[in-house]
Amino acid sequence: MNYPPKHHQEQNYPNAIRVMKAYPFGTLISAKDSEIFATHIPLIYEDDGSTYGKLVAHIDKYNPQVELLKDGIGCTAIFYGPDTYISPSVYSTTQLPTWNYINVHIKGKVTRIEDRNDVRDTIIRMTAFLEGDDPKYVLTPDNPRMEAALDYIIGFEIAITAWEGKFKFSQDKLKRDQQLAKMALIKNNQQSIKDFVDEIMKHHLVKK
Repeated sequence: MNYPPKHHQEQNYPNAIRVMKAYPFGTLISAKDSEIFATHIPLIYEDDGSTYGKLVAHIDKYNPQVELLKDGIGCTAIFYGPDTYISPSVYSTTQLPTWNYINVHIKGKVTRIEDRNDVRDTIIRMTAFLEGDDPKYVLTPDNPRMEAALDYIIGFEIAITAWEGKFKFSQDKLKRDQQLAKMALIKNNQQSIKDFVDEIMKHHLVKK
Protein backbone atom coordinates (compact mmCIF):
# COMPACT_ATOMS: atom_id res chain seq x y z
CA MET A 1 0.00 0.00 0.00
CA ASN A 2 1.37 3.39 -1.00
CA TYR A 3 1.53 6.13 1.60
CA PRO A 4 0.35 8.75 1.46
CA PRO A 5 -2.46 7.87 -0.95
CA LYS A 6 -1.71 8.90 -4.52
CA HIS A 7 -4.61 11.34 -4.62
CA HIS A 8 -2.99 13.26 -1.73
CA GLN A 9 0.36 13.50 -3.53
CA GLU A 10 0.77 16.73 -5.49
CA GLN A 11 2.21 16.09 -8.94
CA ASN A 12 2.58 19.69 -10.12
CA TYR A 13 5.82 21.28 -8.90
CA PRO A 14 4.66 24.86 -9.62
CA ASN A 15 1.99 24.27 -6.95
CA ALA A 16 4.74 23.31 -4.48
CA ILE A 17 6.53 26.55 -5.38
CA ARG A 18 3.32 28.46 -4.68
CA VAL A 19 3.21 26.97 -1.18
CA MET A 20 6.87 27.85 -0.52
CA LYS A 21 6.30 31.42 -1.66
CA ALA A 22 3.01 31.91 0.17
CA TYR A 23 4.21 30.29 3.44
CA PRO A 24 8.00 30.90 3.53
CA PHE A 25 8.38 30.43 7.29
CA GLY A 26 9.44 26.80 7.29
CA THR A 27 11.17 24.21 9.43
CA LEU A 28 14.77 23.34 8.58
CA ILE A 29 15.71 19.82 9.70
CA SER A 30 19.17 18.25 9.94
CA ALA A 31 20.34 15.01 11.50
CA LYS A 32 23.62 13.90 13.06
CA ASP A 33 23.83 10.31 14.24
CA SER A 34 20.67 9.86 16.33
CA GLU A 35 20.15 13.56 17.08
CA ILE A 36 17.68 15.69 15.12
CA PHE A 37 18.05 19.47 14.80
CA ALA A 38 15.13 21.67 13.75
CA THR A 39 15.02 25.44 13.33
CA HIS A 40 12.07 27.60 12.29
CA ILE A 41 13.25 30.28 9.84
CA PRO A 42 12.21 32.02 6.63
CA LEU A 43 13.37 29.96 3.65
CA ILE A 44 13.01 31.94 0.44
CA TYR A 45 12.55 30.14 -2.86
CA GLU A 46 14.53 31.39 -5.86
CA ASP A 47 14.56 30.13 -9.44
CA ASP A 48 18.24 29.79 -10.35
CA GLY A 49 17.69 27.93 -13.61
CA SER A 50 18.22 24.48 -12.10
CA THR A 51 15.61 21.73 -12.18
CA TYR A 52 13.96 22.65 -8.88
CA GLY A 53 15.57 25.95 -7.88
CA LYS A 54 17.02 26.78 -4.48
CA LEU A 55 16.21 28.13 -1.03
CA VAL A 56 18.14 31.00 0.53
CA ALA A 57 18.28 31.71 4.26
CA HIS A 58 20.38 32.77 7.21
CA ILE A 59 20.65 31.45 10.75
CA ASP A 60 22.07 32.64 14.07
CA LYS A 61 25.73 31.61 14.17
CA TYR A 62 25.31 30.29 17.74
CA ASN A 63 22.53 27.89 16.71
CA PRO A 64 23.92 24.33 17.14
CA GLN A 65 22.42 23.36 13.79
CA VAL A 66 25.07 25.53 12.09
CA GLU A 67 27.50 22.64 12.49
CA LEU A 68 25.37 20.65 10.04
CA LEU A 69 24.99 23.45 7.51
CA LYS A 70 28.19 22.87 5.60
CA ASP A 71 28.82 22.43 1.90
CA GLY A 72 27.29 19.27 0.48
CA ILE A 73 25.43 18.18 3.62
CA GLY A 74 21.84 17.14 3.10
CA CYS A 75 18.84 18.63 4.89
CA THR A 76 15.07 18.73 4.79
CA ALA A 77 12.79 21.77 4.81
CA ILE A 78 9.07 21.62 5.53
CA PHE A 79 6.60 24.33 4.51
CA TYR A 80 3.20 24.39 6.18
CA GLY A 81 0.20 25.67 4.28
CA PRO A 82 -3.28 26.01 5.79
CA ASP A 83 -4.79 23.09 7.69
CA THR A 84 -7.96 22.39 9.60
CA TYR A 85 -10.11 19.76 11.27
CA ILE A 86 -13.01 18.81 9.00
CA SER A 87 -16.17 17.95 10.90
CA PRO A 88 -18.54 15.42 9.31
CA SER A 89 -21.19 18.15 9.66
CA VAL A 90 -19.43 20.01 6.83
CA TYR A 91 -20.27 17.43 4.18
CA SER A 92 -23.50 16.81 2.30
CA THR A 93 -22.97 13.05 2.71
CA THR A 94 -22.17 10.81 5.68
CA GLN A 95 -18.44 10.87 6.46
CA LEU A 96 -15.98 10.47 9.32
CA PRO A 97 -13.96 13.27 10.96
CA THR A 98 -10.66 14.07 9.24
CA TRP A 99 -7.92 16.68 8.94
CA ASN A 100 -7.15 18.54 5.70
CA TYR A 101 -3.83 20.22 5.06
CA ILE A 102 -1.29 21.44 2.52
CA ASN A 103 2.40 20.72 3.19
CA VAL A 104 5.54 20.64 1.07
CA HIS A 105 8.68 18.67 1.97
CA ILE A 106 11.95 19.70 0.33
CA LYS A 107 15.25 17.82 0.31
CA GLY A 108 18.48 19.47 -0.74
CA LYS A 109 22.19 20.07 -0.35
CA VAL A 110 23.64 22.98 1.61
CA THR A 111 26.13 25.55 0.34
CA ARG A 112 27.46 28.05 2.86
CA ILE A 113 27.68 31.68 1.80
CA GLU A 114 31.08 32.75 3.08
CA ASP A 115 31.52 36.19 1.53
CA ARG A 116 30.11 38.96 3.74
CA ASN A 117 28.86 40.96 0.77
CA ASP A 118 27.05 37.92 -0.61
CA VAL A 119 25.33 37.35 2.75
CA ARG A 120 24.29 41.01 2.76
CA ASP A 121 22.87 40.66 -0.74
CA THR A 122 20.94 37.56 0.31
CA ILE A 123 19.29 39.43 3.20
CA ILE A 124 18.37 42.28 0.86
CA ARG A 125 16.80 39.85 -1.63
CA MET A 126 14.91 38.03 1.12
CA THR A 127 13.56 41.32 2.48
CA ALA A 128 12.46 42.46 -0.98
CA PHE A 129 10.58 39.19 -1.50
CA LEU A 130 8.88 39.34 1.91
CA GLU A 131 7.85 42.98 1.42
CA GLY A 132 5.94 41.91 -1.68
CA ASP A 133 4.85 43.82 -4.76
CA ASP A 134 4.02 46.99 -2.81
CA PRO A 135 6.98 47.32 -0.43
CA LYS A 136 6.63 49.67 2.52
CA TYR A 137 10.30 49.22 3.42
CA VAL A 138 13.48 48.90 1.38
CA LEU A 139 16.62 47.46 2.99
CA THR A 140 19.66 49.28 1.61
CA PRO A 141 23.21 47.88 1.48
CA ASP A 142 24.56 50.63 3.76
CA ASN A 143 22.07 49.99 6.57
CA PRO A 144 24.19 50.12 9.78
CA ARG A 145 21.97 47.71 11.69
CA MET A 146 22.37 45.08 9.01
CA GLU A 147 26.11 45.62 9.00
CA ALA A 148 26.22 44.84 12.72
CA ALA A 149 23.89 41.85 12.33
CA LEU A 150 26.22 40.24 9.78
CA ASP A 151 28.62 39.44 12.61
CA TYR A 152 26.04 37.11 14.17
CA ILE A 153 24.51 35.19 11.28
CA ILE A 154 25.46 32.48 8.82
CA GLY A 155 24.11 32.68 5.28
CA PHE A 156 23.46 29.58 3.20
CA GLU A 157 21.62 28.17 0.22
CA ILE A 158 19.89 24.83 -0.30
CA ALA A 159 20.00 23.35 -3.79
CA ILE A 160 16.68 21.50 -4.05
CA THR A 161 17.19 17.89 -5.11
CA ALA A 162 13.76 16.38 -4.40
CA TRP A 163 10.31 17.46 -3.31
CA GLU A 164 7.03 16.04 -2.09
CA GLY A 165 3.67 17.79 -1.88
CA LYS A 166 1.13 16.48 0.60
CA PHE A 167 -2.15 18.14 -0.39
CA LYS A 168 -5.10 16.60 1.43
CA PHE A 169 -8.41 18.33 0.83
CA SER A 170 -11.05 15.62 0.49
CA GLN A 171 -10.12 14.62 -3.07
CA ASP A 172 -11.75 11.22 -2.51
CA LYS A 173 -15.15 12.78 -1.80
CA LEU A 174 -17.93 13.98 -4.12
CA LYS A 175 -17.26 17.23 -5.96
CA ARG A 176 -19.81 19.07 -3.80
CA ASP A 177 -18.21 17.77 -0.61
CA GLN A 178 -14.80 18.83 -1.88
CA GLN A 179 -16.11 22.37 -2.29
CA LEU A 180 -17.66 22.30 1.18
CA ALA A 181 -14.36 21.10 2.66
CA LYS A 182 -12.51 23.87 0.83
CA MET A 183 -14.87 26.49 2.26
CA ALA A 184 -14.35 25.04 5.75
CA LEU A 185 -10.56 25.15 5.31
CA ILE A 186 -10.71 28.85 4.42
CA LYS A 187 -13.25 29.82 7.07
CA ASN A 188 -11.68 27.83 9.91
CA ASN A 189 -8.23 29.24 9.26
CA GLN A 190 -9.44 32.83 9.18
CA GLN A 191 -11.45 32.49 12.40
CA SER A 192 -9.00 30.28 14.30
CA ILE A 193 -6.07 32.60 13.60
CA LYS A 194 -8.01 35.61 14.89
CA ASP A 195 -9.21 33.82 18.02
CA PHE A 196 -5.79 32.33 18.77
CA VAL A 197 -3.86 35.58 18.32
CA ASP A 198 -6.39 37.52 20.40
CA GLU A 199 -6.09 35.00 23.25
CA ILE A 200 -2.29 34.68 23.15
CA MET A 201 -1.53 38.39 22.82
CA LYS A 202 -3.67 39.43 25.77
CA HIS A 203 -1.19 37.55 27.98
CA HIS A 204 1.87 39.15 26.40
CA LEU A 205 1.03 42.76 25.74
CA VAL A 206 3.01 45.05 27.98
CA LYS A 207 0.88 47.39 30.05
CA LYS A 208 2.17 50.94 30.19
